[in-house]
Amino acid sequence: MLIKFEPKYTITEKIAKNLMQIEALKEQIKFLPLTPYVLEHLRQTAKLQSVHYSTAIEGNILNLEQVKDVLEAGGKIGHDRDENEIKGYYSAVNQLEKWAKERIKITEEHIQLIHGFVMSNGNHKIKPTPYREGQNVIRNSLTNGIVYMPPEAKDVSGLMAGLVEWINQKENTPVPITAGVAHYQFATIHPYYDGNGRTARLLATLILHLASYDLKGLYSLEEYYAKDLEGYYEAIQSNTSHNYYLGRATADITQWVDYFIEGMKNSFEKVLSRMNEAKQKGDLDVSPVLRELDPKQRKILSLFKEYNIVTGSQIGNFFGFKPRTSALLCKQLVESQFLIIVDASRKSRRYKLSDRYAGLV
Repeated sequence: MLIKFEPKYTITEKIAKNLMQIEALKEQIKFLPLTPYVLEHLRQTAKLQSVHYSTAIEGNILNLEQVKDVLEAGGKIGHDRDENEIKGYYSAVNQLEKWAKERIKITEEHIQLIHGFVMSNGNHKIKPTPYREGQNVIRNSLTNGIVYMPPEAKDVSGLMAGLVEWINQKENTPVPITAGVAHYQFATIHPYYDGNGRTARLLATLILHLASYDLKGLYSLEEYYAKDLEGYYEAIQSNTSHNYYLGRATADITQWVDYFIEGMKNSFEKVLSRMNEAKQKGDLDVSPVLRELDPKQRKILSLFKEYNIVTGSQIGNFFGFKPRTSALLCKQLVESQFLIIVDASRKSRRYKLSDRYAGLV
């Protein structure tokens, strides 16, 4: 049974001002192109920061360098639980990127799949996670006192159905507010025994990315929360009662919306600052040649940043393609005069960029 969700908040003067700043920053970043290599580097850095900071909020002990070592180099730190946790979150972030490109309409199954990825330890066989069937209580780790008692299991399904319907509404709610409220309400429902915080943050990110608030994948809201944990928890606890049924369900969440929008603005400002730093280093590329390229060609440029000549196998591995698909792509790239064949050997055909595009790297 669907339980209608009607959040209570006020768009204050501060929230309205920050929303306008977010839109202005979004446009500035949109028209500030970077070389493909630099863009890919900043994007991967932001992704690793999202993984690190979101899991750190939940107590993961790995630092950013260790996260990078485990995810990019297959390193072993010796903390299996923490390593598996970041692998699961990383796989969830990758899945969100795919859904954003596909422009999906969010369903309960998508949310259950996000949770499945979060709890997967990086395994590939992911299934939607059913909601909890019992009561979940959040306690203070030091005093064992109850911090929050979520709704009973019998109400979870209806509350989640109501949340998803509200997310997909066609009313004129600004997208950043929709994302922030969805984050709050998911954490309030607490539909799982574990992984609720991480799933809530990923859900908010998915909502933003689906509405083109992705900033080329260059920002991490999780960093903002992790560096202000006290403010994060204070904002999301919008009612003094620890019981869902004694006020939290009908709480005014203006304080949380304010905090969330402020965090978005700060994260967007940080992206613009990093891109301007790249500009000063000469990493910007505003050439019309770059704008001619399709997404695959732009990505391949980052490969040629490291190698002057690459093989068809390297290109295939770069995209995760099977040999036949890789060979077809290389053929198309040669026909479009993007690549030139250097060595026509059947087993190890090698390529370089054509003169027209070599200058882009």
